[in-house]
Amino acid sequence: MLKIRYGKKEDIPVIVDFQEKMAWETEELKLDIKTLTKGVEAVFEDKNKGKYIMAESDGKTIASMMLTPEWSDWRNTNFLWIQSVYVIKEFRQKGVFREMYGFAKQIVESSPAYSGLRLYVEVNNTTAQKVYIHTGMDGEHYKMFEWEKPAMSNTQANTKPR
Repeated sequence: MLKIRYGKKEDIPVIVDFQEKMAWETEELKLDIKTLTKGVEAVFEDKNKGKYIMAESDGKTIASMMLTPEWSDWRNTNFLWIQSVYVIKEFRQKGVFREMYGFAKQIVESSPAYSGLRLYVEVNNTTAQKVYIHTGMDGEHYKMFEWEKPAMSNTQANTKPR
């Protein structure tokens, strides 16, 4: 039986593990574990940074997802960005993300503090894009652009240049 819940501090080691795996699987990035751990801990220390959603099957944590608020002056409310989604391999394509997305969508629908859900996806990750389309999300409105500091500090490390 699948259970969706908010993350707790006790989930930090699992979330760190999931994020390390996700970065490698999707972008072949080797993350600095110390920095990653501090980043996950920061979400639990400051609720304004976001919140984690966890999925469990038979008491085992099988997925995590972070929701991060972004203020919209056009709507005078926040969007929630879906970030850092990871589902362990043996539970992929079994509706886990769909259930987590439904949980996040219910948060938005039940609160005037939120206007909608957004996410970004690696351009070549067509499998994830198909999943997002099947949930009813639309990727046709915006194209995301990014700038990142060219020099990596000790708080951000990877083994593959972008």
